[in-house]
Amino acid sequence: MNKLKKILYVEDDQDIAQITSIVLDEMGQYEVLHVSNGQEAIDQVPVFKPQLILMDVMMPGMDGQEAFIKLKEKGYLNNVPVVFMTAKAQVHEQKKYMELGALGVIVKPFDLEILCATIEDYWKGQ
Repeated sequence: MNKLKKILYVEDDQDIAQITSIVLDEMGQYEVLHVSNGQEAIDQVPVFKPQLILMDVMMPGMDGQEAFIKLKEKGYLNNVPVVFMTAKAQVHEQKKYMELGALGVIVKPFDLEILCATIEDYWKGQ
């Protein structure tokens, strides 16, 4: 399996996005492109060519699930797994994300110190 290097990070909360992007860049040594909404994610996937997408669920306009479905319909997720990051993480909600085809779910608030290890575990387990 290839080493994970490129992550598209979809998050509308700028404070969360800023600190998480720094952690992914500095601790994980990933090339990270942050976008603020589902439409930007759809626009950037064919340009940035991420290996993995970290997708917030609750965003204004197009939420993460809708963006996931649109990305899938366009064929952009054929080789690109998605991990949802959300506070809406009750068992039935996590089950729904997995049934959509997500690789995993990271529950907010998440521990920044183990974020990269969690992502790597998902990456290696796919």
